[in-house]
Amino acid sequence: MADTAARLLAERGYQATSFSDVIAASGAPRGSIYHHFPGGKDELVELAVRRQADRVIALVGGFTGDTPVEVVASFIAVWRHTLVATDFAVGCSLLAVTASTDGPLRDTAGALFGGWIDALAARLVVTGVDAAAAASFATTLLAAIEGAVAISRAQRSLAPFDAVATRLTADAAALARG
Repeated sequence: MADTAARLLAERGYQATSFSDVIAASGAPRGSIYHHFPGGKDELVELAVRRQADRVIALVGGFTGDTPVEVVASFIAVWRHTLVATDFAVGCSLLAVTASTDGPLRDTAGALFGGWIDALAARLVVTGVDAAAAASFATTLLAAIEGAVAISRAQRSLAPFDAVATRLTADAAALARG
């Protein structure tokens, strides 16, 4: 149910994702969602975004590139593939939560974004980038890609995404030289 909720959040956003939608898409019995998530929708959403965040961190940790450009290319490829494979239907569940909630869920999403930045920075450090520069660039990388995904989905075009990807790749090359 949490994985289904993460996908629906990434497709529809927080407001347009209900318990009924999750039940229908996951095939779970109606009673099980109330049993597992007595705290309601926000409890389900928190688990969903935490699981999604853990998957992204594991994915970044598994990148095998030896240069900043290769690490950035791997991150870009994941998001580009998602846009293409879903015909622009899927974005980011964390961004969906951030854009349409406040309070504890937004705080959770903020912390999880921080975990993604830390994972990207750590991977860049492995390629020889200074820790401070890696942290700064990881923040820029994530913010730029999240924005590019949102704009590309809205325009149903890879052009904005590819423009941002080109710029990030050039910046990663400069980071490698620095």
